Amino acid sequence: MRRRAFGEIVAYFIMTFQFEPLVPADVAFDQGGTPMSKRYGDIYHARQGAMAQAEHVFLRGNALPERWRGRAGFTVCETGFGLGQNFLALWHAWRSDPQRSTRLHMVSFEAHPFSRADLAHVLSPRVPAPMADLARQLVDQWPALLPGMHRLEFQGGAVTLTLAFGAVGRMAHLMQARADAFFLDGFSPRKNPEMWTPSLFGQLVRLAARGATAATWCTAREVRDALSDAGFLVSRAPGLGGTRDMTVAALRPNLGRDEPCSAPNDTVLVVGGGLAGAGVAHSLALRGQPCLVIDPVFEQGLGASHKGHVAAAITPLISRDDDLRARLTRAGSHRALQRWQPLPASARPSRCGTIELVQDGAEESERRRTLEELSFPRDWASWLDGGQASQLAGFRVPQGGVYFADGQLARPEPLIEALLSSPGVRCLAASVGGLEPAHAGGWRVLDAGGVPLAEGTTVVLANAARARGLLPAGEGLPKLRAMHELAGQVNYFEPGPRHEPALILGGAGYWLPRTAGICVGGSTYVPNAAESAVTARGRADIVRKLSGMLAVPEGELAGWGAGGRGWAGWRAVIAGRLPVIGELAHAPGVWLACAYGSRGLTWSALAGDIIAAGLHHEPLMLERDLLRAVAPR
Repeated sequence: MRRRAFGEIVAYFIMTFQFEPLVPADVAFDQGGTPMSKRYGDIYHARQGAMAQAEHVFLRGNALPERWRGRAGFTVCETGFGLGQNFLALWHAWRSDPQRSTRLHMVSFEAHPFSRADLAHVLSPRVPAPMADLARQLVDQWPALLPGMHRLEFQGGAVTLTLAFGAVGRMAHLMQARADAFFLDGFSPRKNPEMWTPSLFGQLVRLAARGATAATWCTAREVRDALSDAGFLVSRAPGLGGTRDMTVAALRPNLGRDEPCSAPNDTVLVVGGGLAGAGVAHSLALRGQPCLVIDPVFEQGLGASHKGHVAAAITPLISRDDDLRARLTRAGSHRALQRWQPLPASARPSRCGTIELVQDGAEESERRRTLEELSFPRDWASWLDGGQASQLAGFRVPQGGVYFADGQLARPEPLIEALLSSPGVRCLAASVGGLEPAHAGGWRVLDAGGVPLAEGTTVVLANAARARGLLPAGEGLPKLRAMHELAGQVNYFEPGPRHEPALILGGAGYWLPRTAGICVGGSTYVPNAAESAVTARGRADIVRKLSGMLAVPEGELAGWGAGGRGWAGWRAVIAGRLPVIGELAHAPGVWLACAYGSRGLTWSALAGDIIAAGLHHEPLMLERDLLRAVAPR
């Protein structure tokens, strides 16, 4: 038994961490005009039509729409997204049903997704008129072809689609959801056996809710046997059109995940009014969940935690093996782009792009080799030589670099103010000195003198390093106890037009486009500092970094004025520089959103959605290994 358990752990480790470049789908059609995959030599849907198949096999085969009626939420898991016609049929049926569930979620796996252009080209002519608008919305939100999870939202968030791009066997291990119905829709077992394995069906049972059902057009004996062995009661039903039958299944009564507790019906308490707390509050507000945010800084205004911080950057990063930090920053920057573009113009980040400049030829070789091995789409990350980088920057830079089209320029103060102004969010200017269990259950937040400020079933500690002092007694949580603060500053400059960047420049430091009349340059990291303040020494450090990046003499750069002005703050960090996000195992109802380091803007929206999705029992938008990496422990 021990040997088997160890083997399973090793297999899981390999399955989880081995990088596999994403290979897009190719566009092809059979002689009858039905879309097909040249890779697998099989068609994407029945020749009777994709919508007829979706309606008969997958909706009726799972007793929909009847089963979602009266439910707060309903989740469907699909094993092959293809062109998305099953999703469109599901969404259309849900939208047309006056007794529909409050929310509808689909999670879907796809090893070879179409590009946005190919999806539009193939899908649009094949969608019936009542679904044409839904198809346009799907194409408009279609993500870049990057491996991992992608969350799309429709109808104000009432409908979500979580796409898992990568091999289904690997991604099923990484999915975290609770599925009520399964659409088993891979290519045929003979041509793509990976979609029908006992291992995959075992993962589906892990995801299954009590009473979950499954349906597929496939009637192969080995598939039916594998479903039965995994824990489904399997039977036949009349097939589509001229086909004799199809397969339907129901999870055995002793299996499946129990119905979750309902989402909090009282106000969620959020301690901390900076980027972390504002991101949580905004995500809760989007789900109609009221919250109270507590921070003494509110005496100076809602955005006062970053008062005077003119501009900052949101940029993903890449690594040779696409490690945890690279995957998390990719997810975080994309979540910020999705979440914050609908904000008012004064608060909305600008998608201006970023060039991460290399420092020498060795770093250039490493970066170019990394891009080649990752095979990421060029419209998301690409190499620019010195001339190309200079052309985009608007002035000559000494080296080339990696260009990220999704680099964003943010203004922290108005952004935080907008997030905290969301409907259902209240803000209280008070210092929090303690957290204790409430007599009736839940938690009580106390002020510095021990006087209760508020009480609720759910508390989110989003107050950076100060969260350490509020942790409930219990587990040791060594990485949190070791959390420490670094002081840091940015400085403001007034360059001439020759050195005003048209986009974000990163490298040894960073140089941002002109905002409110000045350019921001950064930054410093000062351990063991007694205070966080703008200093002449810090400015000299920043000038030295920028001088090499921009090929400008230090003396000239130092003379770009702005009166030595800048902004200083604290960064809470732990070993590995990953954030801490999740619920405390030993104190249910207490969640953490802290240790954001220098990437507060990157983690803010992502952490908010992880916490809000967890509280509202939605499929999670991150892989399980990433969730474990950021969990409090």
